[in-house]
Amino acid sequence: MSLYVALQMDPIESVVIDADSTFRIGLEAEARGHRLFQYTVDKLSYREGKVLARGRPVTLRRERGNHVDFGDWATVDLTEFDVIWLRQDPPFDMGYVTSTHLLDRVRNDVLVVNDSFWVRNCPEKLMVLDFPDLTPETLITRDLAEIRDFRAKHGDIIVKPLYGNGGAGVFHLRPDDPNLSSLLELFSGINREPVIVQRFLPAVKQGDKRIILVDGEPIGAINRVPASGEARSNMHVGGRPERAELSAREAEICAAIGPVLRRNGLLFTGIDVIDGWLTEINVTSPTGLQELERFDGVDGAALIWDAIERRIAEGPVK
Repeated sequence: MSLYVALQMDPIESVVIDADSTFRIGLEAEARGHRLFQYTVDKLSYREGKVLARGRPVTLRRERGNHVDFGDWATVDLTEFDVIWLRQDPPFDMGYVTSTHLLDRVRNDVLVVNDSFWVRNCPEKLMVLDFPDLTPETLITRDLAEIRDFRAKHGDIIVKPLYGNGGAGVFHLRPDDPNLSSLLELFSGINREPVIVQRFLPAVKQGDKRIILVDGEPIGAINRVPASGEARSNMHVGGRPERAELSAREAEICAAIGPVLRRNGLLFTGIDVIDGWLTEINVTSPTGLQELERFDGVDGAALIWDAIERRIAEGPVK
C-alpha cells in the first residue's frame, strides 16, 4: 500500500527532529513507501467548491540542520490525498476551528487524522468533562465570585486558559494569594472565554504522566517532572521527561475513554494524568512519540501507521 499523505503542520523546516512527533510520523510514512506533501494552515483555501492547499512535496531524513528536502510549490485539491494529518500546534482559536471546518468538507473522501469534526468538538480541557469520576474537581467560568467560592472550598487551585497549550498562562494560586482578581482581569482583557479552574494536585511535583493512545489503546507513557519551583510539567517550560509505566488506575482511565476516542476517529491522542486523576485529553497535536521510543523502545509511529493502513484497507471513510 502506497499512500499520498498531506502534513498540515507548522513549518517543517523549524521542527526539533529529536523531539517532534510529526517528524517521526513522516519518517515512518517514508519508510513504508508513502509520499509526503507539507503545507501550513495559512495555505489552506476553499475555492469554487474545492478545498485546496498550496505546499510542497517533502523528503525527510534524521540529519540535524539538513532534515528536509522540498519539491516545487504546487496547489493540490485535498481530495487527491489518501491521508491528511491535522498537526498544526494550538492555540485552539477561531483560525484553528476554521481549518477543521474546511477539512470537514473532504473527510468523507480522505482519512483525516485526527478526525477534524471531533478535534473541533473535543477540545483538550473540555472533553474530560465527560468523565467526571476520573477528573479532579473542575470549574469553568468567567465569574470571579464562582472562582472565589471554589478556592474557598478546595484551597490551592490551578487556573489556566480554556484553549491554551504548552503550559502557557497556567497559574497555581494558594488560598491567600492576592492576585486572583488581577489574573482574571488579565484573562478577560485578552479574550472573552471562560477559564478552567481545578483543584491543585500536590503530587504534580512527582510528575504529570503523558499516556499515549493509538486508536483508543494505550501504548505507553512518559512522566514529565516539573523544574524546581514550577507547577507546570510541560516540556516546553522545562519539564524533564522520564520513563514511566501505567498504574492500575491509569489503565482504568484508558479503558473508560478508549472506546470514545476510537469511535470518534481520534487515532493519536495523549492524555495527562496526575496522581491518578485525568486532567486533559490532547487531540489537536499530541506529542511524546520520540520520548516513548527512546525510553521503552515502543515504536508509536509504526503502530499509528498500522492503524491508518487498517482503516484504509477496510474501505472508504464514512
